[in-house]
Amino acid sequence: MNVRLVRSQSQIAYGEFSLASQHPYRRTPWTNAKAPDLATFEALASETFAQLPNEVLMQCGHVQISLAEYADDDVLNALGIEDPSELLGLFEGSGLAQDGGSSFTGKLPNRIWLFRRPILDYWASGEETLGDIVAHVLIHEIGHHFGLSDEDMERIEEAADVQML
Repeated sequence: MNVRLVRSQSQIAYGEFSLASQHPYRRTPWTNAKAPDLATFEALASETFAQLPNEVLMQCGHVQISLAEYADDDVLNALGIEDPSELLGLFEGSGLAQDGGSSFTGKLPNRIWLFRRPILDYWASGEETLGDIVAHVLIHEIGHHFGLSDEDMERIEEAADVQML
């Protein structure tokens, strides 16, 4: 498809220029880029997980990290969430503080879910890097594995922000 943008004499006289007339044609790295797929998300989560301190990794034990496009409808309904884009991650299981550290036959391992499409939506609307967002969601869900509530983690993050000032 060939597109040719032409400015009229009235546009020139009144200073009305299109974006194409102000910036010469050029390709950007995004020209052929596609949204990161689940394999890319897996790599980002693996990077984050591998960089956690050994003490944390040892306590994570057999936590499974799973990825999906969105949370299942059953999960969204159970949480009272109407918009599937609102849930970026989810911890399933029993936190260590709630006897999640003991294992017995028939018990499923703790699982952390990362949801690709909601994370991409969040990324597209902000200033953070995709890697930072995936890391934040993963670490947040690991916090639930350790038995921390959302409120606990908000207090920890606020305290960390204050210390960084």
